[in-house]
Amino acid sequence: MLKLQPGPAHLLGFLPNFIVPSATVYLSLRVLQEQLHLDIPSSLVIASTVLARPFLFILTRYYTLWANNRAAIANGAVLAPEVQQSTLSIISALTNSVKNGYPGDVVLDWLHRYGSVVRFDLFNNGVFVTHEPDHVKAILATQFDSFDKGPLFIGQMDSLLGTGIFNADGEIFHRAMTRPFFTRERISDFEIYDRNADLSLQEARKRLSEGYSFDFQDLVSRFTLDSATEFLFGSSVHSISAGIPYPKHAEHKTPQSFHDHPSNVFVKAFSQGQVLSALRTGMGADWPFAEFWKDEVIPLRKAMDAFTGPVMEAALEKREKELSGQIETKEGEETTLLAHLVKNTQDPKILKDQLINLLVAGRDTTMCLLSFSFYMLAQHPEIEHRLRQEIFEKVGATDSPTYEQMREMKYTRAFLNEVLRLYPPVPVDSRTTNKAVVLPSKNGQPPIYLPANTNCIYAVMNIHRRTDLWGPDALKFDPDRFLDERVHKYLTPNPFIFCPFNAGPRICLGQQFAYHEATFYLVRLLQQFTGFSLDLETIVPPPAEWASEYKGTRKSTEQIHPLSHLTMYIKGGLWVRMKELQPGAVDS
Repeated sequence: MLKLQPGPAHLLGFLPNFIVPSATVYLSLRVLQEQLHLDIPSSLVIASTVLARPFLFILTRYYTLWANNRAAIANGAVLAPEVQQSTLSIISALTNSVKNGYPGDVVLDWLHRYGSVVRFDLFNNGVFVTHEPDHVKAILATQFDSFDKGPLFIGQMDSLLGTGIFNADGEIFHRAMTRPFFTRERISDFEIYDRNADLSLQEARKRLSEGYSFDFQDLVSRFTLDSATEFLFGSSVHSISAGIPYPKHAEHKTPQSFHDHPSNVFVKAFSQGQVLSALRTGMGADWPFAEFWKDEVIPLRKAMDAFTGPVMEAALEKREKELSGQIETKEGEETTLLAHLVKNTQDPKILKDQLINLLVAGRDTTMCLLSFSFYMLAQHPEIEHRLRQEIFEKVGATDSPTYEQMREMKYTRAFLNEVLRLYPPVPVDSRTTNKAVVLPSKNGQPPIYLPANTNCIYAVMNIHRRTDLWGPDALKFDPDRFLDERVHKYLTPNPFIFCPFNAGPRICLGQQFAYHEATFYLVRLLQQFTGFSLDLETIVPPPAEWASEYKGTRKSTEQIHPLSHLTMYIKGGLWVRMKELQPGAVDS
């Protein structure tokens, strides 16, 4: 069956909206001419026919605003203030932010100008932005059933994520299917982390011995990709074996085999697909016009499926042998999530979509956490020293950490929490109302009314940096805020201002897996290396205007260029240097 490209398909869906009003006006005028013998000039007929749809659009817009105001008043609420910009300028700002802006900076600007809540329209869909913890609480918990991913978001992400866990409403099926593989017993099996951490650090050691810096973000992306595929699918993709790239001034030394390695082809397609999909979210429902003749994500998804395909096919083949009696497997004996998925469905599309979605979680979120952890260590040697002291005290200078030891490492957990606070892997997230909703307000302000089908954006990154919520030192990196009286003063009374991995009360299934993985890697890193520093000559610098236009903010002091698609990452990589730690030494 022939499938229309995004632009023509979207345009075809628009045609009735244009044709019906114009046809109705034209036929009405013709009837008036014939029945009442009116002499209506042809120019008026043509103008009325052409302008019928724009007039109806304006009329509908004002009627909708009037109706929403009445509904808000009836509920003892108000509408959020409206952003005073044209729709095209808003779309431009949102898409430019994905390409080159600081994560959450567009909505942060609105926060300063209009207050903690705003609304705007992207032609055919209304958007609401909030920086209020109580609203996040309503979206993620108390009014959870009133919010979905929504057809708009699902449509924007369909080419990349399909029907996977991050792109589906009614996620009970997905969560029930995956939950058994994130029990304490399973996520506390650290052999996978141990092996892959040592392999990745060996690559770093080799590159440093050659006198070059290396891309830590790339290194930990390989560690997390190999660990995730081995844990979830039962077989590593061995991306670490591809090696790591040389810095730009020595990129001629990077062999072609590195670029051709299947894991690198996958990662490149994966990253490009996420950027293109994120750009769609800034364009609203009319994103198909930007990809009129071709869905730009589909070929990238095909490259990704070519990478995961062999893993899926092997699992399906094994399942067929089990069903035919060639292999005997006892009930509940599945050792991997993939084997469990295949037991529940043999639909190739569902399986492919789930694999890609799980790799978003398994690779990108922990990669983000570890990359920004190194970034903070490079700027705070006193924190590095304190972390290493705790590691040596609880684990030792060479041993691998156990689950019990990790629970005792309070400062290490506080450090990771502080990284997550300032650099959350998903800095901005959204849900869509499936019915009219009234959100609570504080400080005597009236509640906020949201009509059905409103896209609700909550900017976690900005909420985590509000001085009125975190205190006057909110922009300072300080892990102790999770250990001293500030926990009770700021976090405990307002738990929704801190949602690690954007989990909220519906705990992210892989949350503890990610904490364990990141903690384990930090332990091995700090047991073997010290003297962390940034190679500022190789790192892509942030835009110059950040330093001059945003004084007094984290943005003005950044030495890197953070960006965000579905998750946050560092543009151009995190190129770093470090020194080997002498055995048993706390510092070099």
